[in-house]
Amino acid sequence: MKAPTSELSAHRTPAPDPERWPDIVTPPRTSRTRTALAERIVRNALARLPLRARLADGGSLGLGGPLMDIREPELFFRRIGAHGLIGFGESYMAGEWDSPDLVGVLTVLAGHAAELVPRPLQRLRGLWAARRPAGHTNTPEHARDNISHHYDLSNDLFSLFLDETLTYSAAYFRGFPAERSLLPAAQHRKIDRLLDLAAVGPGSTLLEIGTGWGELAIRAAGRGARVVTVTLSAEQRELAEARIRAAGFEDLVEVRLCDYREITGEYAAIVSVEMIEAVGEEYWPVYFTTLERLLAPGGRIALQAITMPDDRMRAGRTTYTWIQKYIFPGGLLPSTQAVERVTADHTCLRIRQRTPFGTHYAETLRLWRERFTERTDEIDALGFDATFRRMWTFYLAYSEAGFRSGYLDVQQLLLTREETA
Repeated sequence: MKAPTSELSAHRTPAPDPERWPDIVTPPRTSRTRTALAERIVRNALARLPLRARLADGGSLGLGGPLMDIREPELFFRRIGAHGLIGFGESYMAGEWDSPDLVGVLTVLAGHAAELVPRPLQRLRGLWAARRPAGHTNTPEHARDNISHHYDLSNDLFSLFLDETLTYSAAYFRGFPAERSLLPAAQHRKIDRLLDLAAVGPGSTLLEIGTGWGELAIRAAGRGARVVTVTLSAEQRELAEARIRAAGFEDLVEVRLCDYREITGEYAAIVSVEMIEAVGEEYWPVYFTTLERLLAPGGRIALQAITMPDDRMRAGRTTYTWIQKYIFPGGLLPSTQAVERVTADHTCLRIRQRTPFGTHYAETLRLWRERFTERTDEIDALGFDATFRRMWTFYLAYSEAGFRSGYLDVQQLLLTREETA
């Protein structure tokens, strides 16, 4: 039975601005054959999954579970046929599908990611998957634009859903489910674990690659360390410097607006939190050789990195994704094995300790997503429209689902230089 018109129209997404969202306003053109093939693959995949996909024509797919409401099947399948997973995300942005439990649906899909497309067709990935635009490659010239695309959106926007520490990375909780009031303490616990890992204390010289809004630098200065912290985001630098001054640590912390490749000096401790994801695979050797060059003898490097399975990373390393198009241009998540390979092949750095805590990131993202959803009016007042809000809701839910399913992990790594005779 077809859903009543009133039920569907009650959930219509406001029409996107055609100048700001051209690919959302105008569905892609693609052949009927390609659309039909995509529909067959998607229907077969959904039929085997523990969810319920309800189509506007009255059909239903799946074994039961969280509801996926496909309101405009023709456009939904056409977008996937034209652009794969980019089309899947764009279809959500356009309001062509929705869910009362978006994280639940995406968690099911993430948990079965390796089997959604039949293996024979997976081998043909290079024939249909979009390639990353040349401008997203993280050259020194492009890296600043890629970072600015996300981190220079608005300090006010990030302050609406982050806690008062303005820490935009996985927190470390004592128990689950996590309460929002405990998020600041969990963020400080995460920071302190990294500073302990790098042996940061009174008189330490610390380099931080990726300033964020300054909380780690403030925490390190509170231990008596002298900190140089670098960022490519002008908005972040401005607010980080203000927060450092307010904390009374401007004499101990220097915030530089520069690329990691431009850093000079020697540091007893280096810390970088969820920054390697923005480096790009072709620059991982440069990133790690830079860390080695800047590390003082006997020094320690503490990294926090989001990781994915090595086989999935290898399969998708050249593919252009929805996250890269809309959220993090030029980004690529490494695997633990990739870090081991790059450091072994290009440096004397070795991983000495590794602590995974992916479930903590799922909880962190849940708290951010819930607060983001609650602040609709304030987000609108900043000039971000309904399509932007759907895009960010999808991004936060998509990320949370990755960690809930175990497809993604986040790890704190200790690296030291291997001593040679």
